[in-house]
Amino acid sequence: MRVALFQMNIIWENKKENLRKLVDTLETLGKKNVDLLLMPETSLTGFSMNTDITGEENFETVKNIKKLATQYGVAIGVGWTKRLGEDKKGNDKSATKALCENHYSIVGPDAVDGFDGADKPDILDVPMLLDYAKIHPFSYSGEDKYFIGGDYQDFLFYKDFNISTAICYDLRFPEIFQTMSEKSDFIVVPANWPAVRLEHWNKLLMARAIENQCYIAGVNCVGNIDGTSYAGGTKMINPQGDVVIPDELIGYENDEAVFIYDLKNDVDKTREAFPVKKDRREELYISFLRE
Repeated sequence: MRVALFQMNIIWENKKENLRKLVDTLETLGKKNVDLLLMPETSLTGFSMNTDITGEENFETVKNIKKLATQYGVAIGVGWTKRLGEDKKGNDKSATKALCENHYSIVGPDAVDGFDGADKPDILDVPMLLDYAKIHPFSYSGEDKYFIGGDYQDFLFYKDFNISTAICYDLRFPEIFQTMSEKSDFIVVPANWPAVRLEHWNKLLMARAIENQCYIAGVNCVGNIDGTSYAGGTKMINPQGDVVIPDELIGYENDEAVFIYDLKNDVDKTREAFPVKKDRREELYISFLRE
């Protein structure tokens, strides 16, 4: 699988201009035969709590990305905000800032339903290969006041890889990576991870790859976005926990860049050679939580 990670300097709350950035990048990639292009969390708006501006009810971002995926023949991972009409208690939120979900979707040239799980959200008529809602809103920044956590995982088999995704703050919760990696060998972590905690980002990405013996693709933004500094740190980690050197690097102004990797799925080989997962005692761990 040929994967491109797009480290963006996101223009704050400007979907039109960020879509233009994406088109420019797709044009630059040209004939490089990329199979999957991955963008950061909240790709077209930045990490905004202004849900009256960023929230969507008609999947406009997914539909726009679908057109580009078809035009350029590449699957695209994009972060967006889904507006919910009611809060958890059923109260109408139309007069105030509506509660939302922080989504990341992979959209492909073909309208294929990639959902795999018992409780599927009501968006199956929208052409997504994979969709995930951030399970852990970042309460430290107040995200939990405007967003509710998702309650499902999604999986996609694409180009010899079983793919799933977490989002940003989810990286601090290893349990969901353990459950995802029961099926996944490639986990995407799109983020708006600030520069002040960049070392945590680097170490946690490596830890999640080592613990789960799978590929971890960390896709962060870069630059000063609405007063917050982001230092990038976009990278691919292999199942051994090593940072993978890109096969190609396309650099732009303001530290924006596209990192391109040619990957072969060697996850099963790694896990067979050092079978850590077979020694896990899930039922015992759960019993500790019940005590």
